[in-house]
Amino acid sequence: MNTQIAKSIAMALNNELSVNDIQYLLEKPKNLDLGDLAFPCFTLAKILRKSPTSIASDIKNKLSCDLIQEVQVVGGYVNIFYHQPTITHQVLSQIVKEKNLYGTQQESKGNVVLDFSSPNIAKPFSMGHLRSTVIGNALANITKKNGYQTIRVNHLGDWGTQFGKLIVAYRKWGDQKTIEAAPIEELLKIYVKFHEEAELDDTLNEQARTAFKALEDGDEEALALWQWFRDASLEEFKSIYQLLGINFDSFAGEAYYNDKMPAVVKELEEKGLLVQSDGAYVVEIANMPPCLITKTDGATLYATRDLAAAFYRKQQYDPEKIFYVVGNEQSLHFKQLFKVIEKMGYDWAKDLQHVPFGMILKEGKKMSTRKGKIVLLADVLKEAIATAKRNIEEKNPNLEDKENVAYQVGVGAVIFNDLKNDRLHDIEFSIEHMMNFEGETGPYIQYTYARISSLLEKANEHSYEVSFEALGEQAWPVILLLEQFPKIISNAFELADPSQIAKYALQLARQFNKYYAQNKVLVVDSQRTSRLAFCHCVAVVLKESLALLGIAAPKKM
Repeated sequence: MNTQIAKSIAMALNNELSVNDIQYLLEKPKNLDLGDLAFPCFTLAKILRKSPTSIASDIKNKLSCDLIQEVQVVGGYVNIFYHQPTITHQVLSQIVKEKNLYGTQQESKGNVVLDFSSPNIAKPFSMGHLRSTVIGNALANITKKNGYQTIRVNHLGDWGTQFGKLIVAYRKWGDQKTIEAAPIEELLKIYVKFHEEAELDDTLNEQARTAFKALEDGDEEALALWQWFRDASLEEFKSIYQLLGINFDSFAGEAYYNDKMPAVVKELEEKGLLVQSDGAYVVEIANMPPCLITKTDGATLYATRDLAAAFYRKQQYDPEKIFYVVGNEQSLHFKQLFKVIEKMGYDWAKDLQHVPFGMILKEGKKMSTRKGKIVLLADVLKEAIATAKRNIEEKNPNLEDKENVAYQVGVGAVIFNDLKNDRLHDIEFSIEHMMNFEGETGPYIQYTYARISSLLEKANEHSYEVSFEALGEQAWPVILLLEQFPKIISNAFELADPSQIAKYALQLARQFNKYYAQNKVLVVDSQRTSRLAFCHCVAVVLKESLALLGIAAPKKM
């Protein structure tokens, strides 16, 4: 739709700007009184050596497009008012025809790898892991909607010096039967104890380094303990992913790349990029601290494993892009990683993108596994589901399938509470806020969808006619939002920001509820099928918005 208008503007400008450039400049006015679309002429002032207002007037006089009802010039802007009946018919007809495929890019665009969630083995799945998990999952859904094949990788933290600490802790304070009964809980206890004791006895840290080096060198006992810790943790993690409705294509963690690192280190050496620094080997990078590749004892590091993983993924999947959905605090690490690959001479370094996000804070502070100050995600999900169930019992005690609806609403509340926020912002953890099902929440959108579903079920209409005249002016803000959905999906991918979809869904639900409060949809008259078509289209887009965020849409609540 905007393409058609952009072509008309290009013709009015004698093609002084390309259609793509015009589309990029088109913007949505803040106020509907200023039109449905605006084209700023300030960029053209230098090119055409005219004032922006004069250029805007010229465009207005020459602009011809059957999608446009009226054109106004305000300052240096061309303000465009859509021809509402034409737009309404086009948008609603397209949604009725395409259903949940509305906004889907049909052209296949190759592979995108998404590295997300990545919890550490032998540590509980805490609220601290929620953000990477739900942002990554939503971004994977959005990427797929944009026409790419997705490869979802859970790069488990299953290697590193913490395993040296855990092995030492197990040997000193661990009990096999106790750990087998409650693996994660007991492993956390001895891990926290290690850090408490290490503050009093620094030799424990040296023992941990020695234990990890033995693990890297293939010590059988150390490897057996590591495998046990990994299997027990993964079992627990999978139960959380099942609750969240999230799947992965690969659980290849850091340990998977152990035998792939020597080739990378060798290549760095051959290309003259490895420099010795205090007994360790680093790659020096301009305007950044050097990237540490191997420690003084020869043990490899996080960066070495991530380099090996990047080369493996490039070779295995040949991706157009790799997204790393990892917290803000790792920003320097990823800048170093991408720069090292670039220095090695690989232009695909530009296709690697860190997707940072803020922390979930508790009382303004970061949650710490070392100090045992964590909130378990499983506990939060259970509480959310129980709260949803209580709400259902109070408001709709005769609802069918209460257990499943409570699960969908509770889990949806937790996911949406995260995704509605700009991902770069920190979020203060609050059960009360998360469980508030009114206002800007996932359950509010789910309830709007369920309300429309009930209405359509009562109407029992299966063929729809589309007429703007039947809907009236009150439907226009909703029609505009429906028209914008494909662009919102595209923007969410370009910005790697699922909050674009979450905020959009809230806006659509709010605008529809305003319409519904003032219009009797089910009244039997000649305009009924148009009103039902309109409601059907809103339901389709709300459900698809929730699905992109990884949230279910119950038909009844």
